Amino acid sequence: MAIQPAALLAHDFGETRQAWEPRDAILYALGVGLSRDPLDEGDLAFMDETALRVLPTYAVTLASPGMWMRDPKFGIDFTKLVHMAQAAWFENPLPAQGDIIGTARVHTLADRGEGKGAVMVVEREIRDAADGRSYCRLHQTLLLRGDGGFGGEPPAREAGFDFSAEPAASAAFETSPRAALIYRLSGDWNPLHLKPDFAKKAGFDRPILQGLASYGIAGAAVSRALGRDPADVGHLSCRFAGVVMPGDRLEFKIWRDGSRAHFQAFVGDRKVLDGGIAEWRST
Repeated sequence: MAIQPAALLAHDFGETRQAWEPRDAILYALGVGLSRDPLDEGDLAFMDETALRVLPTYAVTLASPGMWMRDPKFGIDFTKLVHMAQAAWFENPLPAQGDIIGTARVHTLADRGEGKGAVMVVEREIRDAADGRSYCRLHQTLLLRGDGGFGGEPPAREAGFDFSAEPAASAAFETSPRAALIYRLSGDWNPLHLKPDFAKKAGFDRPILQGLASYGIAGAAVSRALGRDPADVGHLSCRFAGVVMPGDRLEFKIWRDGSRAHFQAFVGDRKVLDGGIAEWRST
């Protein structure tokens, strides 16, 4: 069955409600690799339930609509789906525990052509269930590698940052071999990150690290490299340019641009994050 653009664009996600406790926010922080050093006071602030600080990027895991794309009525070849990019705007700090309502919609669906895939952007809003306060608005960009050529409009071209200058800062971050298994406990149940046989069908030698795990790592690593507070990230976006395996060492290159930062990340000589932008709520 071919991809069904009309069904995707008209899909009613409804509302998703979710509550979390300090334990959940701590588990997320562990999933993105914080506190490898048990004496790091900065990281321990995200582990101490008695005075807990919450990483803003935890919001992108909340009220997820789950594996809705696997419904046959949409015609998506799920084994060839890749998380291509992520952007989020964190408007208010997350409390140590809370109750939220999430809404979602298919924002855009673009056609790269036969054999080149389609690009779908899913937009979600995360709001406080009691007072409607906005915590996060996010855009999740998905490459549907097996679903191009349906006759849609091509993706819009975006202006990029010139990364040819010498970076202002750098940072290294070693991921755990168990990183994907820990991160999935925050709600990403895609078997691509768990089952070797499924990963092989998707073209990978073994289960890969979640794109959103690399995304959360970037928020913390770039902040620390520039002397900023990871809890104060107000905007974070990047493209997933290459696969990260659990256990890989990420090397970040960071450029200053006024109050924002641009970044890339590499595993060895291989680029894995590109077009990164980080901004903080307080300047």
